[in-house]
Amino acid sequence: MTSTTEGAEAEPSRPARPRVVRELLLVAGLFLLYKAARQLAADHTAEAFRNAHRVWHAERAVHLLDEAAVQSLLLHGDTLIRAANTYYATVHFPATAGLLIWLYVKRPAHYVWTRRVLATLTGAALVLHLTFPLAPPRMLGEAHLIDTGHVYGPSVYGPPATDHLSNQYAAMPSLHFGWAVMVAVALVVATRSRWRWLWLLHPLITLLVIVGTANHYWLDAFAAAALLALGLAVVPRPHPRPAIPGPRRETAVDGETAGLVGASR
Repeated sequence: MTSTTEGAEAEPSRPARPRVVRELLLVAGLFLLYKAARQLAADHTAEAFRNAHRVWHAERAVHLLDEAAVQSLLLHGDTLIRAANTYYATVHFPATAGLLIWLYVKRPAHYVWTRRVLATLTGAALVLHLTFPLAPPRMLGEAHLIDTGHVYGPSVYGPPATDHLSNQYAAMPSLHFGWAVMVAVALVVATRSRWRWLWLLHPLITLLVIVGTANHYWLDAFAAAALLALGLAVVPRPHPRPAIPGPRRETAVDGETAGLVGASR
């Protein structure tokens, strides 16, 4: 006879939640390290524009849709283009931070997995930023694109020569897109609602926004997707918790019932 106590002992324990102070320091440290290291490529202006010409002509060589076609859709009205600029400026960090906070509270194992994948993606992106500086299409004259943030607002960037908070010559890969895809992937994996697939709209909207506002080329998004795929391949996914069996109770009535069944055969 299996006791209730034994059944309780067989229940698998929940994943331990990392200490919040440790996680805050870790995430903040990684972010500051990334921002500091990214500035190392900020002075490679000439190389960034040479690479921009290469990327632009490579896209035309393989007949990718011109970024101007997406921008023209957003320029049908001031409200739409301002909404796109606002999405670019305000959704990127809060969406990722909100995901990590929710996972930390509700899905600790998925939180650790997501944080590791994001760290892998961001670290690989930093290597590419340092080795392949790239001016965004809004700076490339031959692209004939509008800097929508500067013209319509809001804009997150100042003049490149005086903007010490960001490296504007680090367009590839697009972490806006890479992080957006990971937000959607993490929520699809960590939840079971039939509506969870709607989270895929976030990276889709982000893709249209980063291209339509002339902040990124298509290839920037492709590069981010490739690096994210690498991160997902090398970081093991959390295993789902097995079903917890209920305690088995055997009573005298059960024994008598079994005997009656045996006698009737």
